[in-house]
Amino acid sequence: MKIIRLIVAVLLLAGCRGGSKTPDVSQIPVHVTIERFDRAFFEIDSNNIAGGLNQLNQRFPYFTFDFIANILGAGPPSDTNQTALIASRKFLTSYYPVKDSIEIEFAKLDWLERELQKGFQYVKYYFPKYQLPPKVVAYIGPFDAPGVAMTRFTMAIGLQLYVGQNFSFYKSVQGQELYPEYISRRFEPAYITPNCMKAIAEDIFPDESGNKALIEQMVEKGKYWWLVQQWLPGYADSLVTGYTQKQLTWCKTNEGLIWNAILQSDIYSIDPDLIKNYIGDAPHTQGMPESSPGNIGQWVGLQIVQKYADENPSVMPEELMKTLPRKIFESAKYKPK
Repeated sequence: MKIIRLIVAVLLLAGCRGGSKTPDVSQIPVHVTIERFDRAFFEIDSNNIAGGLNQLNQRFPYFTFDFIANILGAGPPSDTNQTALIASRKFLTSYYPVKDSIEIEFAKLDWLERELQKGFQYVKYYFPKYQLPPKVVAYIGPFDAPGVAMTRFTMAIGLQLYVGQNFSFYKSVQGQELYPEYISRRFEPAYITPNCMKAIAEDIFPDESGNKALIEQMVEKGKYWWLVQQWLPGYADSLVTGYTQKQLTWCKTNEGLIWNAILQSDIYSIDPDLIKNYIGDAPHTQGMPESSPGNIGQWVGLQIVQKYADENPSVMPEELMKTLPRKIFESAKYKPK
């Protein structure tokens, strides 16, 4: 655990943004306690699944239904739903070894509670009317379950996607088919807090840019990274963007060339194949060197949003997030060298 905290400290220092004054949020009354649903589920007696699920629901009435019905995909948990009972027993017995490995990595989550509490304080500072998740729950789900899920009553953190990039399943053939290395390398504990903040950003501002032109999608998605940066001042850009430090350096060094390449592709195009080349996870961007990261369109969108914010320092995050991406792009006059 000490090694994990050291890695996080290094990442926080590497690639940090500096120079901007951050507000003091220390007096904002926010307290985060992470409920250990993961431990409670694996305490169920496999010979008495129905009784165990009933007890689990009494302890976690705000999450048990979502876990069984949606995460396990087994329908509502009940004494008569045999599908839910069978699926729960199968998951319990087959994932118990996984649970043991994860327990070693996440024996304590006090460090994560502190990180989330600080992030939540910034959310309340900028968005005082937003209702933070009433509960934060840690769970272990199937490997294809989300790393962060927002339910009606909880923010649920899937620990199975944060055990460390060298975890045996991630390196297996099945694991690589599900999550290639350019994705699984981000399955580190240090990414939990930024991913939680991204989930809140999308909860406040659902992304409705799917049918928009390339440049509008780039800027709209860049807004989310920019907003997370406001909530996590001092965090490394690599944790927010998911890029390696080497990829970030490449982007900054070649920013003008990247922008020229995108301009030649037609920034106003609505062609899904073209947009997919610039937005979304990929090992690198087609048409650019292999040292380029995927999802480079969102990174350029972030630079456009940051330029707009720098030139309009009085604009608060809520106003910026509600500003049309076309207006941000046109006002920013983004012309990197």
